[in-house]
Amino acid sequence: MILLRRVIGDALRARRQGQQRTLREVSTAANVSLGYLSEIERGHKEPSSELLAAICDALGARLSELLREVSDTVALAEQMPEVLVSMQDEPADVAAKTTNRGVRQVTSDGKVAVSVRQDSPLKATLRSTRVRPTERDRDVVCAA
Repeated sequence: MILLRRVIGDALRARRQGQQRTLREVSTAANVSLGYLSEIERGHKEPSSELLAAICDALGARLSELLREVSDTVALAEQMPEVLVSMQDEPADVAAKTTNRGVRQVTSDGKVAVSVRQDSPLKATLRSTRVRPTERDRDVVCAA
């Protein structure tokens, strides 16, 4: 199961880091405490719609763009239930596709590439990127 708050936090973190901005800079611009923004990015807290809009504004992003990215990531995770299978439970043919770092590449419909890193038996990191980016689709979304 993928948690919406984690996907939202990862998308916000990816945007902030892509701009090479600190938590302090964004938290000040969004008028939210640094600690609370950090918890949102780590997926520990789920922001209200007002707070999410303020953070997006501070990042110079449209709320609709962020929500589209989050929706795309969740949709991918729903289409690939085997992505979040414990490594101990993986079939032998899937385990063979896994690299020594626990990363395996999955491609969906030729437009999105998904890499999955199994961090522990109960935690996986899902990273999706557009294979053929257009001007509109240039962002990287990470989920854990």
